[in-house]
Amino acid sequence: MNKGELVNAIAQSAGVSKKDADTILSATLDTIVETVAEGGKVTLVGFGSFEPRERQAREGRNPKTGEKITIPATKVPAFSAGKSFKDKVADK
Repeated sequence: MNKGELVNAIAQSAGVSKKDADTILSATLDTIVETVAEGGKVTLVGFGSFEPRERQAREGRNPKTGEKITIPATKVPAFSAGKSFKDKVADK
């Protein structure tokens, strides 16, 4: 499912126009991205949580040459699925 299909599903489910559904979805995603980028955590009970995580520096290899390289530490976004989400997927 891509964003357009998701917008259509939201519009049908909520009984709103596709334009309104797109606006709401875009605002929701923008808010989640901004909050996580600023170091915050967004928790949607039953769905999951989004948060920034620290990734330690580590050693890697250049796949072409096999040369060892150091991959620097960085912050990455992470998602943890909630219990009901996990249970729903496991039942399928």
